[in-house]
Amino acid sequence: MCGRFTMRAPSHQVAQLFQLEMEPELIPRYNIAPTQEIPVVRIDPETSARELTYLRWGLVPSWADDPSIGNRMINARAETAADKPAFRTPFRKRRCLVPCDGFYEWMKHGKSKQPYYITMRDGKPFALAGLWEPWERDGEIIESCTVLTTSANDLVRPFHDRMPVIVSPHDFSVWLDPKVQDPHKLEPLLRSYSADEMTAYPVSTLVNNARNEAANCVEPMIS
Repeated sequence: MCGRFTMRAPSHQVAQLFQLEMEPELIPRYNIAPTQEIPVVRIDPETSARELTYLRWGLVPSWADDPSIGNRMINARAETAADKPAFRTPFRKRRCLVPCDGFYEWMKHGKSKQPYYITMRDGKPFALAGLWEPWERDGEIIESCTVLTTSANDLVRPFHDRMPVIVSPHDFSVWLDPKVQDPHKLEPLLRSYSADEMTAYPVSTLVNNARNEAANCVEPMIS
């Protein structure tokens, strides 16, 4: 699964990676948690250009009566998202990319759990596959999103059997294109990312509390 991640990369790196027309204003985030507003890249329906905006993490289906349902929809299984009632429409029409430069997983050690930080070996930002959806009731409007997950690669598997889908830059255009609606054309993009390009190391239990948002969340733990 994917329940916590970071987005610390400088704005110019993000603009370059996602080929944004304008450099976004980003604040380094070290412990992003569900229900928070997170940066996503999507296609602006009016201009057809890529835009970086902020959506609530936890997808609220357009048909939901209570938006709190989104608290349970922070992730969607890539293998079944195209068929699930909550995700099938955004899977076809409203896909997005979630800028990220690392995520956390936990490993059991006796009665406790040790958090690990998982990132790219080169330390550069990357993109998670996401879906987004608008919801409106009685004048209240919420735009929310979910992160797709797939089978874990060899690096992540000791921590969890699932990992977020990481989209390669050469697949960004296809993933974001709302005209591409055939799930069979999108499924090849949702494979596990190469473990050889990633690394993991233990970090402080500070990340267990979502209120902790300091740089020391990602510092390697000294044994």
